Amino acid sequence: MTQAGRTLFRGALFMVAALALSACSVFGGPERNTSGESRAEDNSSGGIGIFGGGGESNRGGDAGIGVNSFLWRASLDTLNFMPLASADPFGGVIITDWYSDPTTPTERFKATVYILDTRLRADALNVSIFRQTQGGSGWTDASVDPDTETQIENAILTRARELRLSTLGN
Repeated sequence: MTQAGRTLFRGALFMVAALALSACSVFGGPERNTSGESRAEDNSSGGIGIFGGGGESNRGGDAGIGVNSFLWRASLDTLNFMPLASADPFGGVIITDWYSDPTTPTERFKATVYILDTRLRADALNVSIFRQTQGGSGWTDASVDPDTETQIENAILTRARELRLSTLGN
């Protein structure tokens, strides 16, 4: 066998080994379910179906979005005073534009909301708040009270619970 043939054979062997190993669970499979639910119950509330159906009663809302519809709606309702820059209902990301309260025009805020699950859970929500103050050299980043993000998360979760209870009553 020539040198080129051996190199080609080794490359092909490497590719076959890489493909075989990529199917192994060593590279990060699904997390272990420790809540006592079966895997079928855990997955029954997954994102959107291919044809738009399935799991709607467990998710609590529209089959057209990939995240919990109560959290999505509650996030939009809670942050409705801020201008919306971007909203991705399939990825679960809401980004507001900079908002400045008329009473404090030298300070502005921006929010990013991540909805991380299709279930209505407190850990399915993450809010990031950014603050800037205006000085002589323009807008500069400023610190945000850590309690602010928690308060907004709690307001969103409270609104999501209200929305869920209102649909259960109908």
